[in-house]
Amino acid sequence: MRDCVIVKWGGSLITDKESMCTADIEIIQSLAAVAKQCLDEGLDLILVHGAGSFGHLRAKHWRLNEGLLRSNNFNTQPDCENQKQAVSIVRNEMLTLNHEVSKALVELGLKVSTKPPHKWARNTGSNFDGDVTKTFYDYQNSICITFGDVVDCDGEREFGILSGDDLVVRLCKDIPNVKRLVFAIGGVDGILKRPPSIAKPSDLIEEWSSGMNFEGVHNSEIDVTGGIGLKAIRGSEVAQLGIEVLIVNGSHPERVFSACIGENVIGTRIIA
Repeated sequence: MRDCVIVKWGGSLITDKESMCTADIEIIQSLAAVAKQCLDEGLDLILVHGAGSFGHLRAKHWRLNEGLLRSNNFNTQPDCENQKQAVSIVRNEMLTLNHEVSKALVELGLKVSTKPPHKWARNTGSNFDGDVTKTFYDYQNSICITFGDVVDCDGEREFGILSGDDLVVRLCKDIPNVKRLVFAIGGVDGILKRPPSIAKPSDLIEEWSSGMNFEGVHNSEIDVTGGIGLKAIRGSEVAQLGIEVLIVNGSHPERVFSACIGENVIGTRIIA
């Protein structure tokens, strides 16, 4: 059985997070080329991508991560009047971004299989309800792709956001031959001791374990799923399974490839 790598493309990496529904096609294409390299190296690869401006901005406005808020008076948007409409729109926006991701891979001659979470998963957090092994039955014959999404939830919440960072935990637990998990993030080289705006290269934390402090910047005005702090926590959960976990700067595709094949690379290794 070949080794499998789970790769998470951060939403802020593959989109312009300040502009609604704007993909960074150049970055997506460069990362797709890395995915092809991984397959050429004999790896299986499952891809999870974030939302960035295809979801976070609208989800933040409508507070979709909190579920159905019956008594809240929201300011309507020109194309959206209520939360339930927002759920449908965000799901479609995510499918649009996924189309760009899939297109870049297909153009390189790769076979892809998309797994939209709202079609197979329910509830939020890494213990969400959904049959991973059944859904990803074809991961050894194609690049399976999934992504952060708005999913149905039990009870009065009715819906919530299932983060890609939660999806990767379950994939690492349920897929039998996962060797490593690689987070490709935008703008920074890994987990830093200080905020990126004032950090020096020496502030990169090369090995991080739960309990160590860092000053990650979480843009709460946009991101509704936890930022780099959640990646660190979820990465620590995965490391406890005996799986290698790395956070690297996805703006340098060669680093993503090196991380995927187990080479030493600039970034943060998360240890149990």
